[in-house]
Parts: sequence; structure tokens; C-alpha cells
Amino acid sequence: MPAIIVFDLEFTTWPGAPERDWSAPGELREIVQIGALRLDADFAVTDEFETLVRPVVNPRLSPYFSELTGIDQETVDREGRAPAEALGDFLGFCAGHTVLSYGNDMVVLGENVGWARARGERVAHGFLGNGFLNVRPWLNTLAPQTASVNSGRLWQALGLSRPAAGAEHSALFDCHSIAAALRHLRAGGATLPAGWF
Repeated sequence: MPAIIVFDLEFTTWPGAPERDWSAPGELREIVQIGALRLDADFAVTDEFETLVRPVVNPRLSPYFSELTGIDQETVDREGRAPAEALGDFLGFCAGHTVLSYGNDMVVLGENVGWARARGERVAHGFLGNGFLNVRPWLNTLAPQTASVNSGRLWQALGLSRPAAGAEHSALFDCHSIAAALRHLRAGGATLPAGWF
């Protein structure tokens, strides 16, 4: 049965890295957390995916990252999975469905798949097809008040109830925020782009 996957990533970062587009030496956008929701045609959640990933090039999280996301070094060391394993499982969760992110997280996903392969690791389901789409331009056009907020604040910008436990910059919470925004726009009569289902 066709579904939409909404996903969000948390990846290594440092003070000023977003403004520099992670261009300083050693600044790679290594995925540390993946969150995803499978949504039915009414945007109701039918399944979820969440995992921590151990970064390889920068295995020590920056204090900036930990403060931003609430993810600490001890938890990643204890619960984080090898990148190829985590990425393969996530891509398997997405297989056959339209996959949406609020921003270009699919670029970061592709970078991480490429780095795993360059290390000689096999990533199951490792092909990112055309089904990966950035929902942000569509959403911002229909709801201009969302243009300046991140995925975890969409629900606030739209005046909605908190969509789940947690806070912004937690990948799964951010997915719930995106899903709440999609449900809100759909309920208001928004027409979905062709090919989503």
C-alpha cells in the first residue's frame, strides 16, 4: 500500500558550521540520528523509525551539537549503530514510497551513503531514487509563516498543538512536526503535488 515517509536527520555540527556550509577542515555532516514516520493517505502515522548512528570521522560530538540536540556522547557510544547498518535499515524502511524531508536532508543522506561505500561498507537498499523530495518549498508557499522556521517549529508557526513528546532538533519529534503541518494544510484544502501517492 503506498505511503509517504517523512524523515529528518541530526548530523555533526559546530558553532558557525551552517553559515560556513560545513566547509571548515574536518567538518563533515555525519549523521548521528535518523527519525522517520510512515504516513497513510490521511497523513496518520502507521509506523516509525528511529536510530542513533556513530560518526566515524568525528566520533566525538561537539558540545554545540549535544546542546542543540540533547544527544550526548555516552548515549551515542552506547546505542549508536554503524553507519552502513543504520543507513541500510532506514533506506529499507523507505523502499517503494515517496520520501519527504523539510529541506535537503536527502543530500546529507547521500553524502553518508557515499562515505560508507568509500570505506568499503555495503549499504543495503543504498540507491536514493527520485522519490526523495524536499517538501519545504511547497509548504512555505502555502503557509508563508513557516518560511523562517526549522522543521521542529512548524507546528508552532501554524498555531497547532504540540504534535508529540520531545523537542526540536530531535529527529523523530521534527518528523511529527512536519506531519502535523502536512495534516493541517491538507485539512485546509491544500492540493498535494502529483506523485506523492
